[in-house]
Amino acid sequence: MSDLVVGLGLVLVIEGILWAAFPGAARHMLELATASPETSLRTGGAVAIILGVAIVWLVRS
Repeated sequence: MSDLVVGLGLVLVIEGILWAAFPGAARHMLELATASPETSLRTGGAVAIILGVAIVWLVRS
C-alpha cells in the first residue's frame, strides 16, 4: 500500500513540475488532447498503462 501512495506522490510531483516550469507547453498539450480523437487518447492511455506495469514489474522482480 505504501508503494501506491509513493507512486501517486511521484505523479503529483511530475505533473507539478510540468505546470510550474512549462505552463505554456502544458496548456498547448491540453489543447492538442482536446482536439484529438477519443480512440487516440484511449490507445495512448493503454500504452502508458502497459509500459508503467512493465517498468514496475521489471524493477520489482
